[in-house]
Amino acid sequence: MPYTPHDIFQRSSAPVTIDEARCIADKGCTVCVDVCPLDLLAIDVTTGKAYMQFDECWYCMPCERDCPTGAVKVGIPYLLR
Repeated sequence: MPYTPHDIFQRSSAPVTIDEARCIADKGCTVCVDVCPLDLLAIDVTTGKAYMQFDECWYCMPCERDCPTGAVKVGIPYLLR
């Protein structure tokens, strides 16, 4: 089931959320992990999906922009928009 950015934002308070149905990290993709300058993203060894391991996001957006499937969404707080 595809999620809209609004659905993802409502389900999580983390700045970066991953739609596991769209994430292809289990197929070898590590784009979001590789482009994050703060090393906040990792691959969960049990699910094979990407996740945010630390909550110190700079909202720099390369993880969302470079994700080949659009699974990564960065929720920018209202006051930073």
